Amino acid sequence: MSDTDGKKTLGVRGGGSRPGNVKQSFSHGRTKNVVVETKRKRVVVPKPGQGKGGAGGSPSGDPSRRPAGISDAEMARRLKAVQAAKAREADEVAAREAEEKARAEERERRRAEAEQKEREQREAEERAKAKAEEEERKRREEAEAAKRAAAEAAAAAAKPAENQADARGAAPKQAPAGDAGPRKQDREREQRQTRGKGRDDNRRSGKLTLNQALSGGEGGRQRSMAAMKRKQERARQKAMGGPVEREKVVREVQLPEAIVVSELANRMAERVGEVVKSLMQMGMMVTQNQTIDADTAELIIEEFGHKVVRVSDADVEQVIEQAADKDEDLQPRPPVITIMGHVDHGKTSLLDAIRDAKVVAGEAGGITQHIGAYQVKTDSGSLLTFLDTPGHAAFTSMRSRGAQVTDIVVLVVAADDAVMPQTIEAINHAKAAEVPMIVAINKCDKPAANPQKVRTDLLQHEVIVEAMSGDVQDVEVSALTGKGLDELLEAIALQAEVLELQANPNRPAQGAVIEAKLDVGRGPVATVLVQTGTLKQGDIFVVGEQYGKVRAMENDQGKRVKEAGPSVPVEVLGLNGTPEAGDVLNVVETEAQAREIAEYRSEKAKEKRAAAGAATTLEQLLAKAKEDENVSELPILVKADVQGSAEAIVQAMEKIGNDEVRVRVLHYGVGAITETDVGLAEASGAPIMGFNVRANAPARNSANQKGVEIRYYSVIYDLVDDVKAAASGLLSNEIRENFIGYAEIKEVFKVSNVGKVAGCLVTEGVARRSAGVRLLRDNVVIHEGTLKTLKRFKDEVAEVQSGQECGMAFENYDDIRPADVIEIFEREEVTRTLD
Repeated sequence: MSDTDGKKTLGVRGGGSRPGNVKQSFSHGRTKNVVVETKRKRVVVPKPGQGKGGAGGSPSGDPSRRPAGISDAEMARRLKAVQAAKAREADEVAAREAEEKARAEERERRRAEAEQKEREQREAEERAKAKAEEEERKRREEAEAAKRAAAEAAAAAAKPAENQADARGAAPKQAPAGDAGPRKQDREREQRQTRGKGRDDNRRSGKLTLNQALSGGEGGRQRSMAAMKRKQERARQKAMGGPVEREKVVREVQLPEAIVVSELANRMAERVGEVVKSLMQMGMMVTQNQTIDADTAELIIEEFGHKVVRVSDADVEQVIEQAADKDEDLQPRPPVITIMGHVDHGKTSLLDAIRDAKVVAGEAGGITQHIGAYQVKTDSGSLLTFLDTPGHAAFTSMRSRGAQVTDIVVLVVAADDAVMPQTIEAINHAKAAEVPMIVAINKCDKPAANPQKVRTDLLQHEVIVEAMSGDVQDVEVSALTGKGLDELLEAIALQAEVLELQANPNRPAQGAVIEAKLDVGRGPVATVLVQTGTLKQGDIFVVGEQYGKVRAMENDQGKRVKEAGPSVPVEVLGLNGTPEAGDVLNVVETEAQAREIAEYRSEKAKEKRAAAGAATTLEQLLAKAKEDENVSELPILVKADVQGSAEAIVQAMEKIGNDEVRVRVLHYGVGAITETDVGLAEASGAPIMGFNVRANAPARNSANQKGVEIRYYSVIYDLVDDVKAAASGLLSNEIRENFIGYAEIKEVFKVSNVGKVAGCLVTEGVARRSAGVRLLRDNVVIHEGTLKTLKRFKDEVAEVQSGQECGMAFENYDDIRPADVIEIFEREEVTRTLD
């Protein structure tokens, strides 16, 4: 029974489909017939006249066939849109056809060029091969002819009689002539075979076959594809009669004063072995890692055909030479104001009064104590940068640095004290730096104040204030009452407007180091005043003999900042060592450049120090020894908390002494006193002077064992006076501090009516209520005073022994933290003697 019996095929009747049968075959001989309809696409042909206007000639078509709700205008718009779409489609088809045609023509042109080039190359190769084959054939023919001539000569010499008999007969003459044809044909056939074989070998000789690659031919040494290509290129050049050797490249080789052999070969782009070979031929037995001088290297460079460009070691600093800024790049910047004056004339008090009046309260404690640079925002919204310089005579260099980086100097003079020595020194610094000066007459609130005397005394030093018909502004102020602070800020703002201070923030930063120190927790820290450009986090810089990368920056309020523009003071972290105060910071591109510049500067400084300490002649040595014969030296070691303080102490020590005695600073540095310092002090018999720093535990133990004296100071006057008294022999009774104990803060509690109380553990000695105390944080003194209370459990006690816990509260001081160390000491008077 058929599958189609009694069934109708599905589909649309009419001319649109064509039925057909498909026979399907299955396994085991089974088959099946399936009726399939193939449908053709129905094409609608518009009737003549359709699409034109109807009876009324309307372009909108027959209203009966139009969709409901479509107006004549809408229908006309739709027809126009359809026509426009068809026109666009036709344009796109034409453009595509033109593009395809152009591409086809370009392909044909390129194919023709490639074929022409390949044909010319093939013809050239064939000509070269034919020429080589012709030369080979001629050479073989000449060789064969010479061989035959030699054989004939030998035969003629052996059988002269036979040859004469053969010469008489006719038949013997014709026999060689008859054999000449077959012999010539054999020779030509051999040449063809040899020629074909040689061509095939020559054609395949430069190819790397699979068998060769797998078997590692050429004696087990595999050749790279690059070597095969170079061999092919040489063979092709030789076949075409061109030069086989590549043209030599002449290079300009930068030659420093000394260079390593391998680096010289690298700069010439020559093989190291060839350079070493040339040096050995010159009689120098060197290896690739040895250093040669510039003259020898110049001979090698000229021998290899290159040009020499001599460079100096100082050229490494050329990367930080910067061009002058254009006028359109300059932008206004805040002024830098340095406050100068004599000791205790109220410089810091005046600055604190300005900051308290103009800066939001709640600054981070401990940060602004050391930075020495602050930013103040005035009522008008403008920023001012202040530098606070010490007034003691020992800090001359710090005042000089302040004058060098400043725009305006505020000279603070006490109204009850008038002009003093450091006031005169500050005036000289300001004049040398050629910066404008504003006189702030402080302490006007005191009964003994006499501002007019200050103005009169300043006349002696060529400082004429406006009240005396001069051009120097003067303001009467009082840091205690706040009088005249607004007038002082207005005077500073007016002077800054006159100066029209500008800088380019969009360039690599350059700044001056105001202060530098070694922080136990953060490493070397430099206080930098940015002078031009913008210093950003991540910048690589070189400063003096040190270099580094900006890991973090903190402003004068202890807050982290990402960048610092012109006239902004910041603390920079990320140096590899502590720089000198006054060094210039420059941003460079790479760490290699920074390291190279720092190493060059360090080497130069070392050479300079060595040259300064060495006597040039024997006469000078003898004269110096004769002078020192009757001079007693007082050697000392100085350690301070910041670089500026250490430098100031050393300068003060150099001024102490006369013809009989003098002070010699063996070593000075920044940071806590270490065992190394104790060892050096023991070897030289010198005391160690600690300025606002302490010895760590190993150094204390070592000093006790070796009998090295360590003295601690927090005021530079006391240190200078002590050293001066010891050096001159005018030793009076000294108030010496005996350390009786150490305690460590474990917890901090807040107690009503008392404030913060430290829960402490006495680690060494005893803690007495009557003794003096100092608070140490990272071996740096942050507070010195007396105890308000000393309790054991709930009871007030007189002393607490080592290993016991107690509670301590300080008089008028609350900034205590866990892990701080409390140093307990007693003062006593002792008689000093000069050894």
